[in-house]
Amino acid sequence: MKIAFFGDIVGKTGRKKLETSLQQYVSDEKIDFVVANAENATAGAGLSATHAADLLKMSVDCITLGDHAYDNKELIPFLGHTERVVRPINYSDDCPGQGLQIFSVHNKKILVVQVLGRVFMKKKFLDPFPFLENIFFEYKLGLNIDCIIVDVHAEATSEKMAIGHFCDGKASLVIGTHTHVPTGDARILDKGTAYQSDAGMSGDYNSIIGMDKAEPMRRFLTNQISGRFTPAEGEATLCGVSVELNDNGKANKIKVIRIGGVLGCLE
Repeated sequence: MKIAFFGDIVGKTGRKKLETSLQQYVSDEKIDFVVANAENATAGAGLSATHAADLLKMSVDCITLGDHAYDNKELIPFLGHTERVVRPINYSDDCPGQGLQIFSVHNKKILVVQVLGRVFMKKKFLDPFPFLENIFFEYKLGLNIDCIIVDVHAEATSEKMAIGHFCDGKASLVIGTHTHVPTGDARILDKGTAYQSDAGMSGDYNSIIGMDKAEPMRRFLTNQISGRFTPAEGEATLCGVSVELNDNGKANKIKVIRIGGVLGCLE
């Protein structure tokens, strides 16, 4: 089985690139299941119900969110009508949506879970480790589940790495999101879990983490806020990873994905 995960989709340019490139990639690479983080897909912060529905009409099987999960209020009722959008599991229990979902693909069961980190994050989230421990107590790779994908939406690479090693041998893929910059550490951990600290964003890299450069630069140079961040509108690079799994749900191979745009030229 082959799975693919695409990092944070940023704004219109990220959505358009996914629309024009994803289906061909899935066909060429014979991908069985696609996850995309889309918490920045609408105007750079949050996800609208309309854009969620549009993404799910493409070759995206599951959408993950993050700390901006509820920035767009119209998504909240949508979460009650779909099982294909996963929000962080370590939000409080009364938050809308689900923190994990199980999908059936070619008679294989795939579990997708997302956790939020706590180091350097603006809000105080619940500790992700007990949630993961409960999941791994119930779901065992190669026994009652065929694949487990963990999206770690966090700021600190050290925290992402700690979660990766905690999940080693228990998950098929642990992949970081949130910082919008692809890291060069894609690898398979000692016990068979594929890992990368950050998938990078699917957006315009001629920017500052996906945003038009003018306002972020103004804030850095003057320490003054004079407007909103707006997504950059140049050609996007789709960034992520693909993972080939063994029959026991552990990783046989991990490959970095960079399609189009500035970073796509590096391949």
